[in-house]
Amino acid sequence: MEKHNISVGLDIGTTKIVAMIGRKNEYGKVEILGVGKSKSLGVHRGVVNNITQTIQSIQQAVQEAEAAASEKISEVTVGIAGQHIRSLQHSDYITRANSELVIDEADIDRLINQVHKLVMLPGEEIIHVLPQEFKVDGQAEIKEPIGMYGGRLEANFHVVVGQVSSIRNIGRCVKSSDLELEGITLEPLASANAVLSQEEKEAGVALIDIGGGTTDLAVFKDGIIRHTAVIPFGGNVITEDIKEGCSIIEKQAELLKMKFGSAWPGENKDNEIVSIPGLRGRDPKEITLKNLSKIIHARVVEIIEQVYVEIKNYGHEEQKKKLIAGIVLTGGGSQLKHLKQLVEYITGMDTRIGYPNEHLAGGSDEEIASPLFATAVGLVMDGLKRQDRKAAEEAETISNETETNEEEVEVVKEEPQKERRSFLDKLTERVKDFLDNAE
Repeated sequence: MEKHNISVGLDIGTTKIVAMIGRKNEYGKVEILGVGKSKSLGVHRGVVNNITQTIQSIQQAVQEAEAAASEKISEVTVGIAGQHIRSLQHSDYITRANSELVIDEADIDRLINQVHKLVMLPGEEIIHVLPQEFKVDGQAEIKEPIGMYGGRLEANFHVVVGQVSSIRNIGRCVKSSDLELEGITLEPLASANAVLSQEEKEAGVALIDIGGGTTDLAVFKDGIIRHTAVIPFGGNVITEDIKEGCSIIEKQAELLKMKFGSAWPGENKDNEIVSIPGLRGRDPKEITLKNLSKIIHARVVEIIEQVYVEIKNYGHEEQKKKLIAGIVLTGGGSQLKHLKQLVEYITGMDTRIGYPNEHLAGGSDEEIASPLFATAVGLVMDGLKRQDRKAAEEAETISNETETNEEEVEVVKEEPQKERRSFLDKLTERVKDFLDNAE
């Protein structure tokens, strides 16, 4: 099997670390060859807080995936999330020296590099610069300015910012696990690629990825990402509440949540009781399911309300920014019973659970098509895209050397899309350089 056809996604989460190996089949769908999963011990709310334990967990997940796929893993695409991620809107412009020439890739690069010079808080770095729409000489709502005439080029940007140290720590863990960083991707973007259709992104949709330690939000409209946020609460705080509220150990609380938990207290009758064995010969505890769902409900409402505040910050109530496709829930936390109904009740928006099966090959294992693996599937897809891009670039370089100027004009047309998707590639390079120099 050709090596470059394989991509590996590494999802370093708060509760679990997933290594997923996939490749594209002849129909352009993603075929998952192997999955490895390990308990995540050194990560808290999406941020690495114990390097040694994280490395062990990564190695365990990778070995499991290698055994399942009978493949050796050397490069991985890693997702970053965590409570240190924030986003902001920014507008910037450049004045072009010669308005007689059409706008080209270099002008857009200059504009984007200007945004990269924004002054951030100490220790923060710009991860993503995503152009929203452009203005040329005051003419607004231009999606693609290349090839147009104009003296002043301006754009609105969605800028995603994160802590450099957190990103470098993840890079360090990957490198120490004898793996190469092939790419870094923002986890909400990876999940969105895996579970959303192009129609939804066009119509306007909010993706809510409820993980163990964090809840990620990505808002799309007109096919462009408009807003991202990471909320430092996830499924773990619900488990914590059950543990405290029922005075039981964490393992039992997690099982209770998964087996009997519901986000809607009205569902349970007063006489429904579950008995939990006591510790070391103590009497068993009896917990009513009504109480259990009240505890869960209170915390879930808090999480959803925080996400809803972020959706409001984006401005979904304006006619132009309306999210017609509503909300898509994914991640392990989205499997909680009656969560969909509760989200619809709080936000008044249509809601569905997002499964990453849209891009998966037909005979995929049912477990892989679970919302639990949405981010990992998205990372595999991202790795495959990156490889296609590299292959296209190499082919272009070869054709450029042999072809005429006509061909080169066509190449210029295709460039912007490629360049704009690869800001994270630049970040990956920087993280790689830093790690190499730090050795």
